[in-house]
Amino acid sequence: MKRLSVLFILVACAFAQKPDKPLKNGLYAIFNTELGKFTAQLYEKDTPNSVITFVELAQGTLASRDPKTNAMVKRPLYDNTTFYRILPGQAIQGGSPNGTPAYDCGFTIKDEILPGLMFSQSGKLAVANSGSPDTGGCQFFITTGPVASWNNKYAIFGQVVEGLDVIAKIDKVPVHGDQPVNPVKLISVTIQRVGPEPVVKKPKK
Repeated sequence: MKRLSVLFILVACAFAQKPDKPLKNGLYAIFNTELGKFTAQLYEKDTPNSVITFVELAQGTLASRDPKTNAMVKRPLYDNTTFYRILPGQAIQGGSPNGTPAYDCGFTIKDEILPGLMFSQSGKLAVANSGSPDTGGCQFFITTGPVASWNNKYAIFGQVVEGLDVIAKIDKVPVHGDQPVNPVKLISVTIQRVGPEPVVKKPKK
């Protein structure tokens, strides 16, 4: 009987402690939220400008507009912000220090929209914009389901590879319209590289 009990405990532990699969070589963003962590692989080869903008804003090496003073400052933009907008079953949106879509980060970037990158599943990380081309900057959203109507309208620059359950939790918080009653806090975004940096091909002379 004791042997059976020990065997049961070992089997239960094996199921309870499933480790995440090792991350493939690449560049990743780790989102630490009050509901848990999730990790997105960044498409640095496909959408380099979108990725470098996001990375530098996360690390505080690219200046953005202070929502209180309007001065351009260098500091980690995404720390202690919120997912201030939720479209249940579609997306969660963040990247605004004052928690509104009207926040102006002080610059815009050109869209990097590729035909092969589609909103076909949960976990697509994309640049939010005003609805017009080339109006994105610092705000981003992550899909919580497939949204085909957004294809070719927003630049997808990453895919969540760990923690889709955390995104699902955020997607399910109570909302009034598209505003969460109690917005989920994004504590920090950490950038991590796995493996060597990609080789950049020199242009032919």
